[in-house]
Amino acid sequence: MISRIDLRGDALPEGGALRDLLPRAEFDVEAALEKVRPICEDVHHRGTAALIEYAERFDGVTLERVRVPVAALGAALEALDPAVRAALEESIRRAELVHRAQRRDTHTTQVVPGGTVTEKWVPVERVGLYAPGGRSVYPSSVVMNVVPAQVAGVESIALASPAQREFGGLPHPTILAACALLGIDEVYAAGGATAVAMFAYGTEECAPANMVTGPGNIWVAAAKRYFTGRIGIDAEAGPTEIAILADATADPVHVAADLISQAEHDPLAAAVLVTDSVELADAVEKELEPQVAATRHIEDRVVPALSGRQSAVVLVDSVEDGLRVVDAYGAEHLEIQTADAAEVAGRVRNAGAIFVGPYSPVSLGDYCAGSNHVLPTGGCACHSSGLSVQSFLRGIHIVDYSEKALAEVAHHVVTLAEAEDLPAHGAAVRARFAGGEPHRDRGRQVPGA
Repeated sequence: MISRIDLRGDALPEGGALRDLLPRAEFDVEAALEKVRPICEDVHHRGTAALIEYAERFDGVTLERVRVPVAALGAALEALDPAVRAALEESIRRAELVHRAQRRDTHTTQVVPGGTVTEKWVPVERVGLYAPGGRSVYPSSVVMNVVPAQVAGVESIALASPAQREFGGLPHPTILAACALLGIDEVYAAGGATAVAMFAYGTEECAPANMVTGPGNIWVAAAKRYFTGRIGIDAEAGPTEIAILADATADPVHVAADLISQAEHDPLAAAVLVTDSVELADAVEKELEPQVAATRHIEDRVVPALSGRQSAVVLVDSVEDGLRVVDAYGAEHLEIQTADAAEVAGRVRNAGAIFVGPYSPVSLGDYCAGSNHVLPTGGCACHSSGLSVQSFLRGIHIVDYSEKALAEVAHHVVTLAEAEDLPAHGAAVRARFAGGEPHRDRGRQVPGA
């Protein structure tokens, strides 16, 4: 059901050569870009009419308007299963606890007497958030997008999720209920590239946004790439991934269950076990069979994901080699199930989120750990972070120098300007002093007379 890659025996290669040996899903955003380009431009030119037409073509629904009536949000919350509501409320509470701790404060540094640089953090004015609605419904993604934006202080928040035929053209009612719980009343029945285009360009119903965040399929990723530069984005999310670094102390029942938990997302989902224990590998492969047979979504998601080129059991000589492998892989979700799991986790450099020990499964992070589950995929964890409060904040430097403080450093500014062949930069400093030139006095600058 799942293939093996044996990296034992020889020294592991470095960098890209090691990455090339590891499994990864094919995810060609560039090819998808050519298909979403005309759709995005159609939304640009025809606005709501284009969104309604694409909802009929892609989602099989006929819409009168794209914006969801506020009454529908309240009705969805009213009808929500009390157990689901309680779980969402706890998820929100824990996410708010974690994300409030991320808020940055304004900080002023006195560089010299009379010269300060202040860094203040300003939230993005308006964001468009996306909650997928394909094979599954993701109210958890509503929580993970909305909470950090609200904590950051974003004033205007809108959310889009695909129209659902079985719900009369509205997004899934659990999505709507999650929005109502969080106080989000601007919600649109729009999916895929059309939703990103709506936020990027704006329509008759929807004002343009400064930023779009949230996971989605390849069409969402392609549209984000298309609009990069016009709007801010969080990431071009690819298929979900789990990597598990485990040794002989790991429980094969846990490991198999966690691999399956990610495989059920999508046939392109990646499930990778890295281990120095052949016995564990054998036990996990044996355990997969009954657990897969007992789950849902077997033929359309789980089996294709586990048997695809993106999933594998990777054998290594030691946990140290395993660390090198998972750092090269840069997983969206990385579980550490080894002896001394906390110590091993502390040495990981590249991962979207790290889950330590047998009682911190990825499923916990998806819903109720308090961490964010919108994370980098496709190896992007080596340079990118998951969604957080910082994603919605912009750092602005405020430079405040007195005449004396500028005079003291003016000759350095002039020297560097001349070294870069930008004489007007130096002239802009000289113009501030009588005679056009600050004078030196024993190495210090004073205003000219």
